[in-house]
Amino acid sequence: MSNFILIFVFLLLGIVFQNIKQFPKNTHKLLNWIVIYICLPALALYYIPKIKWSNDLLFPISIAWIGFIVSYLLFSFLGSKFGWSKKLTGCLIICAGFGNTSFLGFPIIEALYGQDGMKTAILVDQPGSFVVLSTLGILVATLFSTGNANGFHIAKKILFFPPFITFILACIMNVLSYDFQDYIEFILRKSGSVMTPLAMISVGLQLRFDRKSQHWPFLGLGLLYKLVLTPAMFYLLYVVLLHQHTKIIQVAIMESAMAPMITACILASSHGLKPRLSSMMVGFGIPLSFITLIFWYFVIKLI
Repeated sequence: MSNFILIFVFLLLGIVFQNIKQFPKNTHKLLNWIVIYICLPALALYYIPKIKWSNDLLFPISIAWIGFIVSYLLFSFLGSKFGWSKKLTGCLIICAGFGNTSFLGFPIIEALYGQDGMKTAILVDQPGSFVVLSTLGILVATLFSTGNANGFHIAKKILFFPPFITFILACIMNVLSYDFQDYIEFILRKSGSVMTPLAMISVGLQLRFDRKSQHWPFLGLGLLYKLVLTPAMFYLLYVVLLHQHTKIIQVAIMESAMAPMITACILASSHGLKPRLSSMMVGFGIPLSFITLIFWYFVIKLI
């Protein structure tokens, strides 16, 4: 519970900083850089070599892939049926199709499920959300904004992205049953431990509330898919149909219920896919997700 309280404290701290005129406006970019290029690689190198691989791990890894593909099919169908613009359709596909499995997911999963839960959360995020965003996400953003996709550009983004490099290295270490010395593990663990406060402050700094926007119906539709339909879909698939009842499944479903991913919304905005709606998906999705996550947590406890 203390960890969960800290999440709200640092989130509110970020909101407070956002409203202080003297506070540097681009601080969130520095914090995001530290989280993405230092904390996430450190966590991958610390946890992944220790994971005992089994077929059950395919369940958390599949979360991001299935969630995004269904988002693409659903919003492409609705966009075609109701005559939405390509930019609106692309915005909803991307912003509703990706969950905040690291910035929000890691601290919340650690607070609820401890270190064991983090091992599963890493799998949902690294070979899941991150790889899907870096491939299918960039492809959709490009197609729905310009209609052209540069395969070389996509491959370059994946191969030279530090978290992806460390993810591959960590997987190789796991296959070879090799782990770091204790003092290196200590450094990795401490480097990863600052992710929670930094990520929450960054989220708080980026929250925006535009009450006068004309995007309310689409905001509601996008958040309905992300916060309600997505976890419901995985609960039905994993628990009801496939009869899976492990803690891995609990963590995977909780990760699927996270708010829209900040990075995905930035990707949509940077490609001109309804920037205001993209911002609203994050600004309203994150606070609202704390309510829906409580609901899903108690539902999942019945597994």
